[in-house]
Amino acid sequence: MNDEFELLESQSQSSFDVKAFLIRALSYWKWFILCIGLGVFIVYQQNIRKQQSYRLSTQISVEDDKNPLFTSNTSLTFNWGGVSGKVKTIMTNLKSRSHHEKVVDSLAFYISYLKQSRFRKDDIYKAAPFKLKLTPNTFQVLNHPIKITFLEDEKIEIQTEFETPTLRTQNFNTKEHKTISVANGIKKYQATLNTPIDLPFLKGMITKRAKREFGVGDSYYIQLSDFDGVVYNYKSKLYIDNPANSSILNLSMTDVNTSKIVDYLNKSVDILRKDQLDKKNLFVTNTIAFIDKQLAREKAKLSSRADSLNNYREKNKIFNLDEENLLINEKLSQFEVERDNINRKLAYYKSLRTYLETSNAFTDLPAPSIAGIDDSNILNNISKINVLSVQKSKYEATVRSDASIFTDLNNQINGLKSVLLENISSATGGLRRELNFVIGKIGQSNSKIRKLPKDQQQLLSIQRQYALSEQTYNMFLAKRGEADIIKSASVSDVQIIDTAKDTGAIPIDLKLSARYVFAFLGGFLLPLLAAFLFTFFDNKLHNPQSLEKLSKIPLLGVVGKNTTKNNLAVHLKPKSTVAEAFRSLRSSLQYIYKKHAVDGSKTVMITSSVSGEGKTFCSINIATVFALSGKKTVLVGLDLRKPKIFDDFEVKNSIGSVNYLIGQKTLSEITQQTQIENLDLIVSGPVPPNPSELLIGETMDKFIEELKAKYDYIILDTPPIGLVADALELAEYVDATLYVVRQDYTKKGMLSLINDKFKRKELSNISFIYNFYDQKGTYGYGYGYGYGYGYGYGTYGNGYHEDEERKKGLLSKIISSFKLKK
Repeated sequence: MNDEFELLESQSQSSFDVKAFLIRALSYWKWFILCIGLGVFIVYQQNIRKQQSYRLSTQISVEDDKNPLFTSNTSLTFNWGGVSGKVKTIMTNLKSRSHHEKVVDSLAFYISYLKQSRFRKDDIYKAAPFKLKLTPNTFQVLNHPIKITFLEDEKIEIQTEFETPTLRTQNFNTKEHKTISVANGIKKYQATLNTPIDLPFLKGMITKRAKREFGVGDSYYIQLSDFDGVVYNYKSKLYIDNPANSSILNLSMTDVNTSKIVDYLNKSVDILRKDQLDKKNLFVTNTIAFIDKQLAREKAKLSSRADSLNNYREKNKIFNLDEENLLINEKLSQFEVERDNINRKLAYYKSLRTYLETSNAFTDLPAPSIAGIDDSNILNNISKINVLSVQKSKYEATVRSDASIFTDLNNQINGLKSVLLENISSATGGLRRELNFVIGKIGQSNSKIRKLPKDQQQLLSIQRQYALSEQTYNMFLAKRGEADIIKSASVSDVQIIDTAKDTGAIPIDLKLSARYVFAFLGGFLLPLLAAFLFTFFDNKLHNPQSLEKLSKIPLLGVVGKNTTKNNLAVHLKPKSTVAEAFRSLRSSLQYIYKKHAVDGSKTVMITSSVSGEGKTFCSINIATVFALSGKKTVLVGLDLRKPKIFDDFEVKNSIGSVNYLIGQKTLSEITQQTQIENLDLIVSGPVPPNPSELLIGETMDKFIEELKAKYDYIILDTPPIGLVADALELAEYVDATLYVVRQDYTKKGMLSLINDKFKRKELSNISFIYNFYDQKGTYGYGYGYGYGYGYGYGTYGNGYHEDEERKKGLLSKIISSFKLKK
């Protein structure tokens, strides 16, 4: 027996009633319909109010396209790290703010062209029949729609409405912001196409787009947005995919206008290719700039020396020299050219050393070839430093300055600098020795020339200077041509595989079937979740079956809802199903008395867990059915703390059980007759200070004996056993105990007390009465067969019982049908 009670307690505490959950969910069918319908309606309203979004893409590849005309000393595409390093760099550039600023600026995407539809303003972009050209360096109002209406003769009306006295503006050239003051209200202005507009909130010109038509009265809107906000918006929309870390990049974007996506993706790739090619040609560009400076200087020298040579010949009438003198002069010229070449190399090494020791950026180095440097170690190291410097400059625009990649690049550059400085020192020493040798040869040639006449010496000197300048100028001119060829032959490492194109894009966020499925699921899950939560946290009794699962105490009968004005249900409606339920209880009690061989007067005690469960209601009606059977019955109010029964019989509570128990009155003096034949009533009387003590005295024994001598049935209405112990004191006087529980009111945990009393056999012949049973209540469907005449038979009971409820109006039925059952 104890094991059975322990099992029941554990089940009541831990089990989840799946059947109750399913029945409760089924009872919410109206809420399912309402929530699903509401969800579908909300999705429909969203669909018609939101502009559809599309996704388009473009595909590019990153290749190691080296210029075949580059040599090791001029090539800027020396691949220090491979193609994968370039892919990462280009992905970083595509995600950078500076890149998107260039794209937004070039496309002027801060200007939106809108068309009013039924529920929204749609972004129509190039479908607008006009275009706005902003006046440079002027401030334009932000985030404020301006209506453009076309009139006759290329006239337009500009209309806007100001609701605040101040507006935020921006200069889209300098990106500065400024706040201006305006007068509130609707403002209208007229202007002409292709004519400058100068208004406080708009400065520019509206021109007609080619191949676009408009009619008189057509209205559109333009709106200018904050530049930084637009950049951030498109930056967040761009998605970059690098499948399997290959050299392929897939760029995609989502927006409401497919033409905008196409233009943005294609322009983004164009700017990327241009920037990448510019950085790739940076070495060549710096070299060309250096050569141009040298050409300008040598050209000036060459012109000056040509004039000096011609003037000297004219003045001294010397035009030709003999062959021997020409040979000596030619050798001297060769030595001087060689000397100048050595000096040029030394000067380059000197400037290179200074540059390496004082600069942190090494992207401005000219090509060593222009100074005639042919040392392979120096050429390779300069090329490596230049590549690393270009790579570092790319990261500086997109990566934080304290990133580890800068430490790695700086370490590599510093290591190459140390090696290069040692190479410069070694090469400089060799050039100085070579220079001393050449200077000696020049001295020998000069000693021979000094033997010639003075006028011939002067002529030879001028000719050598002219020849030297001419040779130097021709060398730089040749280098300039080589650099131009190299630059023009250079190609970008970014190659386009597929350009962005609208080939019939399908909306991605307004797939009606999918959205309606989600609406259906949402509307379905909401009541289902409510049913689950109510069932999970519900600790009340909702049907007789749950009571039988929670206790081994037998269930004597089931009583329906009382619809009368007071508790005299059997007396007022003797043919009702409630009255039949109490007659069934009477039969069950008589069976218990017979089974336990109770003869003579029978006593039954009615109690419950707490107040409000229908204890008094059941006491009154059980007493009534016994009285109606012709038996002398008395209903005794022993709930001394909170008496109630007097009110239903419309009698006073001034004299009752308390007066007898304290010795003030006799049994006949406290007994009152009721309007029900064979039924007497003894109310509780005034509330005493010591109710428990009154119920355990010898006077109580005498009281019960006198009642048994006078009446066939004694019905004791006692206090709730879950609140006070008074009812337990009366258990010794009764032949049967009825414990009342109420549907949707009694908590399951309250049964633990009575189960414990029953397990310890403190109460004998105890049974449950399931009160306030509603067949259509919380998952109570279909139960009741055998627990009260008429329950569970549906319409088969029609004609045998009186109607339980008055007919409700239509509004009341609708409200009650949607009442959420807990």
